[in-house]
Amino acid sequence: MAKFVLAGKADCPYYAKAELLADVLQRSLPNFRVHKISVLPAEWKEWLESTCERNGWKHNNSPLVWRELVEQGGKGMLLGGFSDFLNHCQDYYGITSDMSTDVMQRIAAENLETQSSLTAEERHCLSLIQPLHVWITGALSLTCQILIPSLLSAEVFPKDAAIALHLLDLEGDEEEMQRLKMDVEDLAPSVLLQVIVHTDLDQAFHEASIILLLDDFRNDAGNETKLRVITEHYREYGHLIDGRANKQVKVIVCGDSFVNLRCSLLVENAPSINSHQFVATATQLENEARAVLAKKMRVRPSDVTDVIVWGNISGSFIIDLQRAKVFNYRGAIRGPDSFPQSVLQILHDRKWLETEFQQQVRLQRAVVVSKTGHAAAISATNGILRVLKAWHGAYGQDEVFSVGVLCTGFFKLPNGIILSVPVTCMDGKWSVLLDVTVDNKLQEELKLCAKELLQVFHNKAPKTKQSTYS
Repeated sequence: MAKFVLAGKADCPYYAKAELLADVLQRSLPNFRVHKISVLPAEWKEWLESTCERNGWKHNNSPLVWRELVEQGGKGMLLGGFSDFLNHCQDYYGITSDMSTDVMQRIAAENLETQSSLTAEERHCLSLIQPLHVWITGALSLTCQILIPSLLSAEVFPKDAAIALHLLDLEGDEEEMQRLKMDVEDLAPSVLLQVIVHTDLDQAFHEASIILLLDDFRNDAGNETKLRVITEHYREYGHLIDGRANKQVKVIVCGDSFVNLRCSLLVENAPSINSHQFVATATQLENEARAVLAKKMRVRPSDVTDVIVWGNISGSFIIDLQRAKVFNYRGAIRGPDSFPQSVLQILHDRKWLETEFQQQVRLQRAVVVSKTGHAAAISATNGILRVLKAWHGAYGQDEVFSVGVLCTGFFKLPNGIILSVPVTCMDGKWSVLLDVTVDNKLQEELKLCAKELLQVFHNKAPKTKQSTYS
């Protein structure tokens, strides 16, 4: 398939002539496609310079024509200006244009009037709408790309009619981000007002109502270098959120590396934002534990509920089954399918719970990565969506979640660090679940988690391990 992009000043006669020639080709040839970009005269020079710089092209006049390499992928191939496009059409398709100068000028004037009217109308419509500004960092990650379609559904933000989606990736280039923007726009969801892409922090987090931080800043230079990079970026993120975001912003940190630390850095550097508005997701880890338990009991993962994750989400964590229940378990003694049973009453093998179960949970994500060759993005997405839905009232007050929140004296834990604990959410506010048993063993393990996090926070990262509490 031949796909051309035709861009030009709205008042350019040669853009008008090229536009009509492209229309003729599109009507005549079934595999010919053209995408037109009409730019106001005042904006043309800046648009042309940035487009050419991004693609490594040299071109000075209107129009600008290039061919998208649909079959091969990669960046487009510059064709040139009007004469180049005309010669290409004559040589390859045997079609030319005999439009007179008067007609060219008349169509150019019509193009300018139409584009000016459309631009004014778009600006007026945008001024009337107060959208929900959603920011996602690490936008080129697989998790983000899987997350976006669900994020733009009414199920996640039921009370918001319009969403302005801001996609930020500091490690991406402009061309990749523009492709992502086009891909998102092609979803055509009714709630999507606009997509804005960013590769720097110039506008980061302006008017943000929701911020999802997915960037782990992966590198091959070792843990110390990565820790330094993360620390620098998240301190700056915190300052920007503090100065630019909506004061009621909801901030969710997720990923595979230093999740608690990243959330702590944001809280520390955004003092004007209530600390309860920052959470680190442990729901992916919680769901992985449910999957391991479900396989052991031969039920579906959705049949296992109320698994709790304590501690350092990407370090030393504790899987607590004291409240865990299972539905539809077909054991020697069973009640109705809707009747839950205690997981600990079914799995009496304490040795398995304290050894093999721990190891399987720890390896669950690594197995997915080794088999697929990429991050466990689907389960990560599901964990993020579950937290977002809870924060926007999708679950009842009895639903228990595991998220990292700032310690404020509960369970005798040190203040000022982010630890994963059991919580509920009601009216958009997280509450730590105090109706749980914290015995001496769990208390000691939580102290070790806190010590580990404090060491990491002071850039002294120890070797991490996982443990299980039942």
